Amino acid sequence: MQSAFSPLALAAVSAVSAMGTGLAATRQSLQDRTGGLRPADAEDHPAHWVGRVPEATSVNLPPELARYDCRNNRLAELALRQDGFADGVAAAKTRYGAERIAVILGTSTSGIAETEAAYRRRAEGQTTLPVDFDFAATHDLFSLSRYLRARLGLSGPALTISTACTSGARSFMEAEVLIRAGLCDAAVVGGVDTLCRMTLQGFGSLALLSQGPTRPCAADRDGITVGEAAGLALLVRAEDAAPGTVLVLGAGASSDGHHMSSPHPEGLGAVTAMRAALDSAGLRPEEIGYINLHGTGTRANDAMEDRAVTHVFGAGTPCSSTKGWTGHTLGASGALEAIIAALCIQDGLVPGCLGVEQVDPDFRSDVVTENRRMPLQRVLSNSFGFGGSNCSLVLGRQEAGA
Repeated sequence: MQSAFSPLALAAVSAVSAMGTGLAATRQSLQDRTGGLRPADAEDHPAHWVGRVPEATSVNLPPELARYDCRNNRLAELALRQDGFADGVAAAKTRYGAERIAVILGTSTSGIAETEAAYRRRAEGQTTLPVDFDFAATHDLFSLSRYLRARLGLSGPALTISTACTSGARSFMEAEVLIRAGLCDAAVVGGVDTLCRMTLQGFGSLALLSQGPTRPCAADRDGITVGEAAGLALLVRAEDAAPGTVLVLGAGASSDGHHMSSPHPEGLGAVTAMRAALDSAGLRPEEIGYINLHGTGTRANDAMEDRAVTHVFGAGTPCSSTKGWTGHTLGASGALEAIIAALCIQDGLVPGCLGVEQVDPDFRSDVVTENRRMPLQRVLSNSFGFGGSNCSLVLGRQEAGA
């Protein structure tokens, strides 16, 4: 089967979520099965539980970039400081040149919390927002990419993707297109999203918020727990990376347009995205060792994904959702879970769903509820979003001599 995707290596990665700050904390949380979801604060109403990153509150941006100060960019800055990520980008800049590195990031709400705060700061009867509120540098969707581009001293192509919960995953796809087209040699990709009232109230109005920590795939699951996270990756051509480096081997996307907030009940768009990802990687379904489900914890989404996964892979491929650890981190989830998939490959770990005593008896896929140790060469990571946006990534290990 001819591949239509140029494999890209994850030359550097960083992850910050409710699981912890940095890759070591993320790994430990997965291995110890200790999730990061906590009871919500009063400001999080109507949510009962959230996946918060407390450290984001105290992060300071460089003084010369102070105009970009908002929680979303602070969380991005926190991720930049972990796991030698900024140093990895600096080395790539020396090798390729600042103008040859793209910045492609996903977010669904960007710095909307800053706008919410600006509205609350208005005096009684005042209709205009405070004069010190900088929409372009904080709330605007491009704020995130502008900030990281300036912070890292890059001058290549830059864009922000906002396709709901597939945003972070789509950044990997767009990077492959730009690198294959010769428009750049490397790309900083990923996703960053932070807690805000609009998101919590929105999911509350849809009656989708869980009463306790979210339990994807459980027979008694009752909804999502909203979280916040930053997942960043530096992508380079496979031949530019060392043997053993995890690669993005393929990607597929679709838009089924079934409903604004509900998935197609049979998962037709999900099936299309998964098949496209396999085809682009030149792989058969049986060559995937583990599937990281989108697995939000809602009745409809999890049931749809089970049908779609079984349709493509049958009932024998281990699968699970890691949102029980992190909550649903929206536009960051696809990037964060791609990084988690890379860690699973490196560690030979299939992380079983947290808090699930009984899998939905109607499910036919092999939903894992306890951690399994097993060699993993290829992992598929799913992301599905509002409006019928679907994206699947295939990750695998770089072999010696490849």
